[in-house]
Amino acid sequence: MIDAVSGRVRAVQHAVTRISVAPLLVRCAIFVVVLAGFALAFPSEVLAGRPILFLTVAALLPAFGPRRVWATFTALVTVGGWLLATDGYGRPVALWRLLALAALLYLGHTLCALAALLPYDAVVDPELITRWLLRSAAVLLGTAVLGVLLLQAGGLGGETGYQWVTVLGLLLAVGTAALLGWLLRRR
Repeated sequence: MIDAVSGRVRAVQHAVTRISVAPLLVRCAIFVVVLAGFALAFPSEVLAGRPILFLTVAALLPAFGPRRVWATFTALVTVGGWLLATDGYGRPVALWRLLALAALLYLGHTLCALAALLPYDAVVDPELITRWLLRSAAVLLGTAVLGVLLLQAGGLGGETGYQWVTVLGLLLAVGTAALLGWLLRRR
């Protein structure tokens, strides 16, 4: 037992000495983006005190394990915080906050995908990360413009919001992820 623990400690020490700058920066960006999403989603009354410590630890999880379930977990916590803020604390649904939260969720997701591809000791050309972020910015800009145009075309903008649409969208996202996971395992 002691040999197994000491072997793991040596492996972690060896991995820490081999970490390169680019993967470390991507993982730091994951932490910052997820924590910013939490701060934007949750009401300020909830963020005061102990919950911010738990949210900080939750924001660290996808940075350390981007290939695992933590990115999905933090996205669901963010959406739950937004629902808590709008329903539990009566925060009005503002378009800017909704677009910013969607952008942070997407950035967290795409940075986790990039970090999952990069080993800790990878030597990465900065152009790769720049192109990745530019492509993500183009997706975010196109989505924001299309979303605003669709809201204006449908006449649904303004102060009214529909909770059931949010819950339905969340269920569709979880169902799509489950379907994709099932299809991947079936292969």
